[in-house]
Amino acid sequence: MRNYEAVLIFKPEGELLAEGREFVKGLFKDNGCKVVNEEEMGERDLAYEIKKNNKGFYILYEFESEPENIQAFDKAFKLRGEILKYLFIRK
Repeated sequence: MRNYEAVLIFKPEGELLAEGREFVKGLFKDNGCKVVNEEEMGERDLAYEIKKNNKGFYILYEFESEPENIQAFDKAFKLRGEILKYLFIRK
């Protein structure tokens, strides 16, 4: 297991944000990841428009996972409309 950080930008609407957070938590749990820390960074203005949104809600996840899971997360996040952007970083 390796340590990773992931920053996700969600649509700031209430129910979409809640759905997105539950999806991410479920995906991590289903793939055997251990979430070490989940930090809300709040709603912020975006530097440029993403999917017709000028604001986004940032959440930082620190987790332990196998390297092959990252590709599965990448594919799953691309299909979700409530996730505007994401970035994985190996610590």
